[in-house]
Amino acid sequence: MPQIPEKIHELTVGQLSARSGAAVSALHFYESKGLISSRRTSGNQRRFTRDTLRRVAFVRAAQRVGMPLDAIREALARLPEERTPTREDWAQLSELWRAELDARLERLTRLRDQLSDCIGCGCLSLKSCALSNPDDAIGAVISGSRL
Repeated sequence: MPQIPEKIHELTVGQLSARSGAAVSALHFYESKGLISSRRTSGNQRRFTRDTLRRVAFVRAAQRVGMPLDAIREALARLPEERTPTREDWAQLSELWRAELDARLERLTRLRDQLSDCIGCGCLSLKSCALSNPDDAIGAVISGSRL
């Protein structure tokens, strides 16, 4: 991983890519979605502050656990802009998602436990199939075949 001297306070998109491990195209995408920001030089080149490295790491970690981009953007908006975020700042952000991640784990565990029964059954009944229609959730909203 290339080292960037401490005296350099801004990174080019190439430097940010090399240091973060994110492709340049991913960084452009993150910027277009408001997850990171840059300033433009007089030659219209992007320059990112060094703390963008932490933001990119946060975005990539949040994506790995399945957080939607809107939730990531909302969380990043809570970070201070006048200083580099601290460990406590990041801990508060991750706490926001704990309940959602716990609910996902519960759903995945239930799916895992029901999967062998469903595959063994092979019916894929829209009325009773735990995979296609868990707890007949669709029947509570609409009637007839919808899947």
